[in-house]
Amino acid sequence: MASYNPVTPEIIAELEKVAPGHVVTGADVNPDYSRDEMPIYGTRMPDVSIDVQSTEEVAGIMKLCYEHNIPVTTRGAGTGLVGGCTPVCGGVVICTMRMNKILSYDLENFAVTVQPGVLLQQLAEDALKHGCMYPPDPGEKMATLGGNVSTNAGGMRAVKYGCTRDYVRAMTVVLPNGEIARFGATVSKTSSGYSLKDLMIGSEGTLGIITELTLKLVPAPQATISLMAPFEDLAACISTVPKFFMKHFRPQALEFFEREILISSEEYLGKQVFPRKIEGADVGAYLLVTFDGDSMDDLNDVVERACEMLVEEGAMDVLVADTAPKLKDIWAARSSFLEGIEEQTKLLDECDVVVPVNKIAPYVEYVNEIKKNYDFEVKYFGHAGDGNLHIYECSVDMEKAEFEKQVEDFLSAIYKKTMEFGGQISGEHGIGYGKVHFLEQALGPVNMELMRGIKQVFDPKQILNPGKVCMKL
Repeated sequence: MASYNPVTPEIIAELEKVAPGHVVTGADVNPDYSRDEMPIYGTRMPDVSIDVQSTEEVAGIMKLCYEHNIPVTTRGAGTGLVGGCTPVCGGVVICTMRMNKILSYDLENFAVTVQPGVLLQQLAEDALKHGCMYPPDPGEKMATLGGNVSTNAGGMRAVKYGCTRDYVRAMTVVLPNGEIARFGATVSKTSSGYSLKDLMIGSEGTLGIITELTLKLVPAPQATISLMAPFEDLAACISTVPKFFMKHFRPQALEFFEREILISSEEYLGKQVFPRKIEGADVGAYLLVTFDGDSMDDLNDVVERACEMLVEEGAMDVLVADTAPKLKDIWAARSSFLEGIEEQTKLLDECDVVVPVNKIAPYVEYVNEIKKNYDFEVKYFGHAGDGNLHIYECSVDMEKAEFEKQVEDFLSAIYKKTMEFGGQISGEHGIGYGKVHFLEQALGPVNMELMRGIKQVFDPKQILNPGKVCMKL
């Protein structure tokens, strides 16, 4: 384990010279900076927080902290779910939220350059004004783009458009020793040495601090339509998913969820959108499918064939949302699953495994079987189109120590099954602080040593976001 030095008054004075007016200490530090959205992985207040405003400020702070061996944790909006931005060793927290400018568009090359504190929703809305779409669509729209890149966020449109990694062209990075580096380029192809850019994507703030991003855009689709297909049971619902690909449909999004988690979301929103009965029969599960294209005429044929297929596969009905208000209501309910769960539970943990699409059904059957052995409630939903499942462990009355003990056992079991099915323990949320030991169990010693070697090259003093991804404290 690395040994760190305390933040002394003299160092605080030096930090003030680098970032005048931005250095906050002691009781004035925002308590939100002690954790992310999943406090089950612990909280710790930093000694100092700095809301940086430029690459030069970040570089100056890192040079100082590197020289004095002080741990540094970077955060954006703090919407992560694995303790990734929790300053587990104290020290300095650098927040990039004030670096929130969309710097420039290069529409001829379909690219945009932004600072890391720009919110996903901010770019999504602004790009549309230029006739473009930024395809990555994680559920948390108020996350920062820097955070999205640091975790290689996925989201609902990944089934058609891919994850965040596929849209990062270039970046400016401050290394742990304060040096400023430029990785990648605006060009769409490269075969020029190791891809340092791709090492940074998904590294969760452990290798460097992203201070500028050049991102790929695509022409905005002119038409979007969603289909909502209720099923009597989850097994029939999930077994339909591979048929979308076998029949060459190209959905923009393909989601599944059970009745219970939908009710939580709709109660949170105060509005019922999805039917709970069809001709007197209870709905047990739902598929939510979106298609996009250049015009509604282009979509009519694929929508008609998709509806026929869904009915043939056992859908109780197929409801079409083809107007802006309908689309907004449907996707608002889907996007509020986590908020609905958080409002109704006291203790919460989660995982976001990913398995091959044809393994979703047997995997969910396994989860349903073993969850009977535990005292907490299990709720889940998933990006059915790419096999990424979000599984939440919830309790309102268990003692924390017992909850954590049982969740540890449950996660160990379902992660083992994930690997047996050829999957990965995280599809988009990352490893952070809470899942390091599970990653080691899943990948084995060779892969972990390779990752630790990469960390050592970038950060030989282990000062940047210590205790995360592949490094144990």
